[in-house]
Amino acid sequence: MISIPLFLTPESPCNYLDNKGAQSAFVHPSFKLSTAIYSQLIEQGFRRSGNEVYKPHCSACSECIATRLRVESFRPSRNQQRCLKKNQKTTVIVKPAHFEQSHYELYIRYQKHRHLQGGMDESSQEDYINFLNSQWCNTLFVEFSIENKLAAVAIVDLLDNALSAVYTFFDPDFSSYSLGTYAVLWQQNHAKSLGLEFIYLGFWIKDCQKMSYKTQYQPLQGFINNAWEIIT
Repeated sequence: MISIPLFLTPESPCNYLDNKGAQSAFVHPSFKLSTAIYSQLIEQGFRRSGNEVYKPHCSACSECIATRLRVESFRPSRNQQRCLKKNQKTTVIVKPAHFEQSHYELYIRYQKHRHLQGGMDESSQEDYINFLNSQWCNTLFVEFSIENKLAAVAIVDLLDNALSAVYTFFDPDFSSYSLGTYAVLWQQNHAKSLGLEFIYLGFWIKDCQKMSYKTQYQPLQGFINNAWEIIT
């Protein structure tokens, strides 16, 4: 690993745990990132948001755990098998990471339904694409359609030896299809078809209900004390 300059953000209230402060270590914007470099950083617990790459670096808390699945080890649970069956007729199109009005409108609809008044429901077109895409990473926009209607979009980074699930949003009218789960299962199968070793699922916090779903994918690995280990 080459030497990479970092800077530490000031402490602010944690968005996930009450009465906790949060700080992050960001790759300095002067450093030129690439898919190859990010492929190494994600193995060390880092994560991308737009063009920025960061990892939690809180002085009094280490609850944010980076997670991943080893493609060959994963076996879908009964609920996940039912999800696959329900989506047998869901069609998938993989597209380059370009702005599309239909994606943006679905994103806003999703935010208003799931995260109203969280700020993201008021995202402009520029806010939206800057949050999901980047100028240096190999990113895919994956469309999921049901009955010829756009039902969900998954943003996925294609890395050297892995896929990284960046974000997924879906039409609330299709909530019964469990499209968030299906997007992960599709990425698992797609990674396997490409001969990739891992799928990165972002951060998990044991005591945060919003993130509890990630332990449904087993055997889940977490980056703890600078090493990957199984978490349940």
